[in-house]
Amino acid sequence: MTSPELAEVEREAGLGRRALYFRGRSAVLGDPSPAVVAELFGIFPRWVVDAVLPRATERLGADAAVSAYTEALYRWSKAHLRESPLAALLPRLVEAADASGLALFAGWQQVEWPSDPVARVGHGLMLLREYRGGLHFAALRAVGLTVPEAVVADPEGGRARLLRTAWSPEAADELIARARRRPDLEARWRRAESLTDERMAELLEVLPEPELGELVRSLAAVGREE
Repeated sequence: MTSPELAEVEREAGLGRRALYFRGRSAVLGDPSPAVVAELFGIFPRWVVDAVLPRATERLGADAAVSAYTEALYRWSKAHLRESPLAALLPRLVEAADASGLALFAGWQQVEWPSDPVARVGHGLMLLREYRGGLHFAALRAVGLTVPEAVVADPEGGRARLLRTAWSPEAADELIARARRRPDLEARWRRAESLTDERMAELLEVLPEPELGELVRSLAAVGREE
């Protein structure tokens, strides 16, 4: 969501802070309204999208916004990643993934891949993240949770993450109190996590065992590099 590379491209494009994340990520769907983007992204309060997206949409057309967003991604990739088998493995997963019902992933699935091998790794990781994110949001709705409620239930989320994503302390505390009144909150969240993991495991089945092992090792290496 934030990085020096993203901030650098934002300045070059004449955008305000954080604007490229909202405009660039959603621009694969054209010019969606703040209301739509707030629902697509899930975790952010509506006010922050209202504050940054309209001006960014006026400043950058959809194609230019996608190009700027991917440029920031590729600069980040070259600073943090290296060549790996992921450059060949990730496109196969992305091509095999069913995008039905996953709007952001469906849009990004149509974007041309870069030729640079390190940039391809970053591009593929971003696409895989969009795929899993879309699956997880669908799983949350299937078990009756909203995305903010899931943040409350997540041991790695909670109040601190809400505050990092522009929730006011008062709004965060109100959400947490409301979510905690659900006695099965954590159980529903765990079920959504399980459903998401099951669907991701199905996608990984497109790779034969030797390549699946290579994928796991390469992803672990990326985690260490970051």
